[in-house]
Amino acid sequence: MAWLPAAISLLFIPTIRIMPRGTPAAASSTRERKAFFYFLYASIVLAVYLLVMNVVELEVLKFPRPAYYVTATVLLLLIFFPIVIVVQQELRTYLQPPLPTQSVVPTTTTTTTVVDETPSAATMTPATTCFQDVFRPPARGEDYTILQALFSVDMLVLFVATICGVGGTLTAIDNLGQIGQSLGYPQRSVTTFVSLVSIWNYAGRVVAGFASEYVLARYKVPRPLVLTVVLLLACVGHLLIAVGVNNGLYAASVILGFCFGAQWPLLFAIISEVFGLKYYSTLYNFGAVASPVGSYILNVRIAGRRYDEEALRQGGRRGKDLTCIGVRCFRESFYIIAGVTLLGALVSLLLAWRTRNFYRGDLYGKFNADLAMGPVPAGEERSKEEATTKGAATSSTSPVGDAAVATNGGKIGSADH
Repeated sequence: MAWLPAAISLLFIPTIRIMPRGTPAAASSTRERKAFFYFLYASIVLAVYLLVMNVVELEVLKFPRPAYYVTATVLLLLIFFPIVIVVQQELRTYLQPPLPTQSVVPTTTTTTTVVDETPSAATMTPATTCFQDVFRPPARGEDYTILQALFSVDMLVLFVATICGVGGTLTAIDNLGQIGQSLGYPQRSVTTFVSLVSIWNYAGRVVAGFASEYVLARYKVPRPLVLTVVLLLACVGHLLIAVGVNNGLYAASVILGFCFGAQWPLLFAIISEVFGLKYYSTLYNFGAVASPVGSYILNVRIAGRRYDEEALRQGGRRGKDLTCIGVRCFRESFYIIAGVTLLGALVSLLLAWRTRNFYRGDLYGKFNADLAMGPVPAGEERSKEEATTKGAATSSTSPVGDAAVATNGGKIGSADH
């Protein structure tokens, strides 16, 4: 079944449409927002259904075969229900009368260009200027180059926090089966743990995205501060595993699954907001590199090695599959992981302090300016002064989520690097 996701992506490529800039956003934004929430509600219903079925199958020892058929049918209906939403939206778009187009009156302008024949500094020393710009990044929120972002202190701090946070939660998730076996949980419970992690991973992504957007728009809370809270919550899950509380692995799987999912939308949102969208696709992948780095350090070098050492103490033989029984198998490892995650929380708190002025400003002024100006003709660029002037006039009434974003004179960056 590994080929199925790729096949679906290739199959539905013709259905993707690029929405041109400058289209009448006010006329279609409400309809698009409703469609987005319909998809969200459908996914929430599916997640709740899976959660309930996992609990039912855990409690009912002998699940009857007809019940499997019924539950599988309901599951398939929920999976394919979004197609109904798509068809409904397409019909509404097709039946909607076309919007009146605004006529554009061509204007003729005369431009006088003064040519300066003196060679510029950039022409004389291109290599020096290139490397100097790497360490002279623009204001936060502007478009960084790839090198400017990679050598930025903000990116380094965010990368370290992600290694600590994602690496710790991923270590717990990868070893959940062995942890359950070491602590004496039955196999049915271990299977439930894996399902719970997947469901709460989804819940973490949804809640973190909406919650961080809400507190940012309403209270100007920096998004890295929300990441700090998530990492502190993850420390609780790691400690539950380390202490070996009775039935604590159920709560730990929920907490760590939620925190693992919550970190990703926060990470990618911070990258897009602080470093701009011009090279977001590259910086997106750089942020994701922190996951295997953290997993290798915490999973392979710490948890895996200490598990093998404890298994050898219990009489295991080298060269064979080692099995460790008891709380001691993962206790020391998860104390270390909890400490590393706490370090990540402190590092993300440092990033929240560094970006506090940036998040207090008009974070969406740049995007509001582009919407206010309308489409940009091919081959032309919009000047910063023009965008800032129009953006300041419109951003004060642009809502984000359910709350309005306060303006800051059209500025979107902060100078405290």
